[in-house]
Amino acid sequence: MEKIKFTDPVTQEITEFFCLEQTKINNQNYLLVTEEENGDSDAYILKETSVGEEESVYEMVEEDAELEAVAKIFAELIEEVDLEF
Repeated sequence: MEKIKFTDPVTQEITEFFCLEQTKINNQNYLLVTEEENGDSDAYILKETSVGEEESVYEMVEEDAELEAVAKIFAELIEEVDLEF
């Protein structure tokens, strides 16, 4: 499983996530990430908001309708993962 590093733009704190899946919906990239590689863990859906030369910028999806729609797609892509929100 691919491990991705994210840097908080305000605090410069680095957080590492494991990327479970990615998808593109209406030309928008989304990632399903988790903090733990195995077992039960909180998962987050991130949306790509801009693309730089070397790095992309992602933000957590917070709008309920968007979160629910993208979560359904990830649930179909990864059948063995039980997504609850």
